[in-house]
Amino acid sequence: MSSIYETEPVGLLRQPMFMNAVAEFESELSPRELLERALGVEREMGRVRTVKNGPRNIDIDLILCGDLVVNEPDLVVPHPRYREREFVMKGLRELRNIAQ
Repeated sequence: MSSIYETEPVGLLRQPMFMNAVAEFESELSPRELLERALGVEREMGRVRTVKNGPRNIDIDLILCGDLVVNEPDLVVPHPRYREREFVMKGLRELRNIAQ
């Protein structure tokens, strides 16, 4: 797992700073199964989706899944905006350096 990065909110700006990290792991689950597990964790932690890009206590995104490409209405891998998120890019670089 990368370090934790504090970043400004994206979209709706009047909300607390975000705490972000990138994690890498191996799994035999499909991207769909990973998404369902992530959404389940969010629900268990009390996340309720009311306002797009609004305040939230947790947000788990599936950024990459090996070299798989998925393009479905509710699941796109690689994440379409991950290169625009500096904390994602920093976290990925950090993980690459740890693995070397």
